[in-house]
Amino acid sequence: MRVGAFVLAAQFPGQGQGEALHRAVRTAEVAEEAGLDSVWLAEHHFVPYGVCPSAVTLAALLLGRTRRLRVGTAVSVLPSTHPVALGEQAALLHLTSGGRFTLGVGRGGPWVDLEVFGGGLDAYEKGFPESLDLLRRWLTEPRVAAAGERYGFREVAVVPRPSEALDGDGSGPEVIVACTSPASVRLAAERGLPMLLGMHCGDEEKAAMVALYRRTASAAGHCPDAPHVSAGVCQLADRTADAREALLKAMPGWLKQGLDAHVTVDGRERAMRDPVAYTELLCDLHPVGTPRLAANRLAATSERTGITRFALLTEGSGDLAATEENVRRLGAEVLPRLG
Repeated sequence: MRVGAFVLAAQFPGQGQGEALHRAVRTAEVAEEAGLDSVWLAEHHFVPYGVCPSAVTLAALLLGRTRRLRVGTAVSVLPSTHPVALGEQAALLHLTSGGRFTLGVGRGGPWVDLEVFGGGLDAYEKGFPESLDLLRRWLTEPRVAAAGERYGFREVAVVPRPSEALDGDGSGPEVIVACTSPASVRLAAERGLPMLLGMHCGDEEKAAMVALYRRTASAAGHCPDAPHVSAGVCQLADRTADAREALLKAMPGWLKQGLDAHVTVDGRERAMRDPVAYTELLCDLHPVGTPRLAANRLAATSERTGITRFALLTEGSGDLAATEENVRRLGAEVLPRLG
């Protein structure tokens, strides 16, 4: 089982943006010290929910600060960037890090980002498959041209080529796709790409998505077994009640402040979760409690879904020292129980 930290660079009420980013960097550094497999970096724009606007840029910094840790984006938002530009960055990080970079991509939301970056609502509602396919071609072919609805350009050379030999491996960086609906599951499965499944989903829903993936991938001629990643929350304490209390004190204020700041690009109505109820749901679904409980929950999720990779939010207390301790306990007291 491969367990990593999910880093949102969350700005909790009363904190500065630099404080949130410092905690994000320290989380990665401590994760390597603690023996975790990876860190996964979120990307958001214009909101305190997460103050990292470029997951791939922060990934570059963290790959330079670490030696063993895998670093992935969870996710880079394709409708807000050109897939060739993102592909060039991914190739650069793949080659210079010795293959430690994973590119996670997603569709994002119908936010004002689409207006600011010029993608428009069409890029969100219809353009993701075209962008994903162009990105994949850039990461696998020596020369690429495009003649799609959104992107069109003459053939150009791929420089640097991410599929050049790297320690005997001729493949480019791993690409995963954030999946939140049956349509996105099918899109990933038809291309043989692993899924990143969100923290709002329970084991049964994730198991159903994996089953749909297996059927679709098999029908498309791909291996039905892919190394999917399950996102979740992890908060450890000697007593489960104390772990839950730490999150219930800090997360609702952050969720309300962060999610309220989202602005839709077209004025559409938004359905907002109740911050306290959502925090309680996350505590119920994920490894929040004693190290033994945490290990048992991860093992149960893996057994039910077949997923063996996890990206766990460890900064839910909002406190730097508490986050560092949480990551260290995850490495020292949970990982050994997972075998």
